[in-house]
Amino acid sequence: MDLEARVRRLEDLHEIGQLRAKYCQYLDDGRWDDLIELFTHDGAFIGLSTVRGHADLRAFFAGLRDGPLREWWHFSSNETIELDADVATGQTWLDQPCVVEGQPHIAAGRYADAMRRCEDGRWRFEERRVSFFFWSRLEAGWSPGRFDWEPARVAADQRTIDRLPPVPEGS
Repeated sequence: MDLEARVRRLEDLHEIGQLRAKYCQYLDDGRWDDLIELFTHDGAFIGLSTVRGHADLRAFFAGLRDGPLREWWHFSSNETIELDADVATGQTWLDQPCVVEGQPHIAAGRYADAMRRCEDGRWRFEERRVSFFFWSRLEAGWSPGRFDWEPARVAADQRTIDRLPPVPEGS
C-alpha cells in the first residue's frame, strides 16, 4: 500500500473504534437520536430482540428503560476489525454492570459487527449483534452460561454454551 492508502486505513480503523465507543456512550446516556444515527437506515440490532431501521431501533432502545432493565453501563474492549475498502467486520467484548428489577446484575458478552462507509463518508453499523457469556445477579456470582435474567438467555453466546460440560440426566 502506498502512504496515502495506509493513512486512509488508519483513519478508517480509528473512526470505527470511535463508532463503537459512541454506541456505548450514547446508549448509556439515553441519547437515542444520536444512537440511531450510528446505524445505516436499514441497520439492525440483534440480541435481546431483533430490530431493523431507524424508527424501530429508536423505539427499542428508548423502550429498554420502560421494563425491568432500568440502568446499564457498557464497557467494551478487545476490539478486532477486518477492513476491506468500504466494509468492515469485527468483534468487541462487553462487560456490563446493570440493574434489573432493582437488583444489581453483571453481564458479559460480545458484539459481532458488520459496518460500512456510507455515502456521506461516515462509518455506520449495518448490523450489531450481541451475545452474552453470562448475565447474573451480582450477589449470586457468575459462571459461563448462567442467565439470571431470562430475556438475556435468547442472546446466549453459542460458543460459550458449546464449551459447557454436559448436564447429567435427571438434573
